[in-house]
Amino acid sequence: MSDRVGAVPDALKILVAGGFGAGKTTLVSALSEVESLHTEELVTAESIGVDDLHGVEAKTTTTVALDFGRITLDEHTVIYMFGTPGQRRFAFMWEELAEGALGAIVLADTRRLEDCFETIDFFEQRDVPFIVAVNCFDGVRTHMPADVRVALDVDPNVPVMLCDARERESVKRVMIELVSHILELELSGA
Repeated sequence: MSDRVGAVPDALKILVAGGFGAGKTTLVSALSEVESLHTEELVTAESIGVDDLHGVEAKTTTTVALDFGRITLDEHTVIYMFGTPGQRRFAFMWEELAEGALGAIVLADTRRLEDCFETIDFFEQRDVPFIVAVNCFDGVRTHMPADVRVALDVDPNVPVMLCDARERESVKRVMIELVSHILELELSGA
């Protein structure tokens, strides 16, 4: 019999970050095994001139604190996902959410790729392992991961992949890639 019977599972904290409207809330919802928690508010007239809605004009809500979801890997391991707010005015939340994070998914929207620079810099400066997942939106031209890597000037060892944040299987592949990347870095001593 295992000495872990009745023990609290190991908790792994993963962040889902990226620009406003990139699909972070959707990704957390698609992957979470429990009903995910969202702190969303309506986008109001007050956001005009404060938030850049270019490319996401149809967006009606925004995350103001965090999204939360959970995935049980096995009886010993649980992943807790925390989605960060995308607008610069809520960036103070990133520090709090990043504390204790094992790694991060930077969700990129090629309509607003420049929104990823600040997020990537944030994780690089804190040595938090991350991958870039390019969310493939309907009706938007798909870019090859190698082209996105060049555009974002991401280090060659950082995985860049395509995904659909609405599809559970697609998002599972992203999470598997992130966990593999973290393990590879741990094993190499990087």
